[in-house]
Amino acid sequence: MPSSPADTVSAHGGAMPVIGFGTSTLGDCGEIVATALRAGYRHIDTARKYGTERGVGEGIRASGVPRDAIFVTTKVSHEYLRADDFARSVEGSLTDLGLEHVDLLLVHWPNPQIPLRETMVALAKAKREGLTRHIGVANFPIVLLDEAVRLCPEPLVTDQVEYHPYLDQSKVLAACRRHGLILTAHCPLGRGRLMDDAVLGEIARRKGKTIAQVALRWSIQHHGVVPLPRSSSPERVAENLDIFDFALTDEEMARIRALKRPGGRIANPIGRAPAWDA
Repeated sequence: MPSSPADTVSAHGGAMPVIGFGTSTLGDCGEIVATALRAGYRHIDTARKYGTERGVGEGIRASGVPRDAIFVTTKVSHEYLRADDFARSVEGSLTDLGLEHVDLLLVHWPNPQIPLRETMVALAKAKREGLTRHIGVANFPIVLLDEAVRLCPEPLVTDQVEYHPYLDQSKVLAACRRHGLILTAHCPLGRGRLMDDAVLGEIARRKGKTIAQVALRWSIQHHGVVPLPRSSSPERVAENLDIFDFALTDEEMARIRALKRPGGRIANPIGRAPAWDA
């Protein structure tokens, strides 16, 4: 059971801190990234599409935390999955981050217009050239995840997908476990939709915690699930990390799991989303 934010879960040689700080929509995020790192986060998630890579780099340098103590993830957007475009995107990310390499490089969304084999070869090449220590995918349903694992010349370590109590992702989690992968969880708080939930509220009151803390604890108690909460509030950033001094019972885990519902998916961009598993 994880006991601190520096604890890790492992997959195919990659050790990832059990909770990360997400930066989607945070814009000029240098100050809040530095705040997160000083609070104890050791895993920062960004993407070319977010426009936050420059701020993430500034936050890392301002934090005083050694680079080798921080796990940095970025992603190549779906428009740039051809081999030449892919390489240029990675170089642009490293330039904006001010880093020689990232710890994890992901394909942000699948693109059916570009052969997956070409993309997986480009992803593996980035690793072999030392631009990233580990590689993976994001928003890949099971059929595409299976294909990516088969086609990639280097081992993948994660599939980053939407994951929270309102969305049943048990099939994707099972597929990740079958492949020995970590499931990295974006939208772990349902973009705020969980905050008025009666069941989560009852459990939170019983534990002396917030609903967000209960939801994040629920994620990390699913072995191999790493949530990526985000906030622009320093108080909330620290609060979201304060989840290692309590545990949910089996009954509480089951009650939260039962909150899944039709229409629970949030990240479902028109024209870009694949055929989901549920």
